[in-house]
Amino acid sequence: MFKKVLIANRGEIAVRIVRTLREMQIASVAVYSEVDRTSLHVRMADEAYPIGPAPASESYLRIDRILDTAKRAHADAIHPGYGFLSENPEFAAACEKAGVAFIGPPSSAMRAMGNKTAARARMASAGVPIVPGGPAGSVEEATATAQGLGYPVMLKAAAGGGGKGMRLVEREADLANAWQSARAVSLQAFGDDTVYLEKAIVRPRHVEIQVLADTHGNVVHLFERDCSIQRRHQKVVEETPCPIATPDLIARMGEVAVRGARAAGYASAGTFEFLLAADGSFYFLEMNTRLQVEHPVTEWVTGIDLVAEMVRVAAGGKLGFSQDTIERRGASIECRIYAEDPESGFLPSPGVIRFVEAPSGPGVRDDSAAYPGAEVSRFYDPLISKLSVWGPDRGAALARLRRALGEYRIVGIRTNVPFHQRLAVHPGFVSGRYDTSFIDDHEQELTRGRAREGDETTLAVALAVATATAETRSAGEMKPGGATLAPWVASHRAGLIRKR
Repeated sequence: MFKKVLIANRGEIAVRIVRTLREMQIASVAVYSEVDRTSLHVRMADEAYPIGPAPASESYLRIDRILDTAKRAHADAIHPGYGFLSENPEFAAACEKAGVAFIGPPSSAMRAMGNKTAARARMASAGVPIVPGGPAGSVEEATATAQGLGYPVMLKAAAGGGGKGMRLVEREADLANAWQSARAVSLQAFGDDTVYLEKAIVRPRHVEIQVLADTHGNVVHLFERDCSIQRRHQKVVEETPCPIATPDLIARMGEVAVRGARAAGYASAGTFEFLLAADGSFYFLEMNTRLQVEHPVTEWVTGIDLVAEMVRVAAGGKLGFSQDTIERRGASIECRIYAEDPESGFLPSPGVIRFVEAPSGPGVRDDSAAYPGAEVSRFYDPLISKLSVWGPDRGAALARLRRALGEYRIVGIRTNVPFHQRLAVHPGFVSGRYDTSFIDDHEQELTRGRAREGDETTLAVALAVATATAETRSAGEMKPGGATLAPWVASHRAGLIRKR
């Protein structure tokens, strides 16, 4: 087993990885940019090292600096978290070449599944159902492909993910502009302007299957997550089980995902994403060759620590369970808490957190790096925390989610907590009958909704929002710095001096 692991990431995911490493009695090494020097992951790790200026391209995306730091810290493995270099095959290969274990899939599997067009071809050959699609190397080629598929079609970045570069095209007159726009975004986000076309599946659900594989030929799936609640093609709420899926459907999707993982020569944690059509048919969308933001809901219902399993697999260990021994228990829902303004189109809202009080109690988990005085930087993704809950069934999980959201207090920045509060009582979400268009279809209700008279849950939500507003006014009189920090934060300041 590894003795020391460097975490090539920041924020809440770095904190989450530190915690598992500590439970496994493995020393942790944090890296940080200039603006992250006082971040929680820096305080919590056993060691911490600076790696450059604030822009990710000069710090968290610098393979040379991260590997040099691993060498200086004598780390024998690196966990990439998610985002940044987590799905970069060059980084995985560089780790392999440097003799540092990469806690993730081999670079060969990452290359096989990282390019969306190549992954589609590989999955099709393995018998995995894929959305009909084709090339779009030029406007002319895109036009020909679209005519063959029939409108509407979806333009996608071949090297991308996270919804970046996706463009829905409903008629031929809009194709040329969408093609130019998709290529420009793809080049900026991924350094590759290659795009391709898929037939647009009308009002699908976005359902994914979590897989785990070791280097000894063992591959299992850990059931599904429904990730259909999205804004700008990016997930904001995830849950398991999928409210409308039957056990038979999930078993078939799981078998397909396991088959796909074997075809890719995969090892570690990974996720197969599918579009689930209204008629029950499903199609391979892409594979994320990393840990997912929404992994806590799977951990809630299976009791399996995915980060710990990734570490064991990277160290050469076998999975400690087989498919028939994995059991699902209860239901779990996760809300991504962002520093963003839903009323302004979910625009990021960076700034300093003046006060934060996270929910707790039975069945509540808050994966976060927030504390009073912490800054949500404009340089990085504005994710503050992952709030997840568990209940013996979906109804109980929903009730617990409403309670937890009502307890959440964040002052100093705008967040999407009110959005989640409205979503948690919306009849469409409560019934489980939603698809990827849900936020667009109900934008006014979810971003500017008013409490309905007589609905005690909704009135409690409105009261919570009003309370937070009052606290914001009081916080305006506070002085920045130590006076606004929790005592434990001040007590850890001295520890920063000892960090490199």
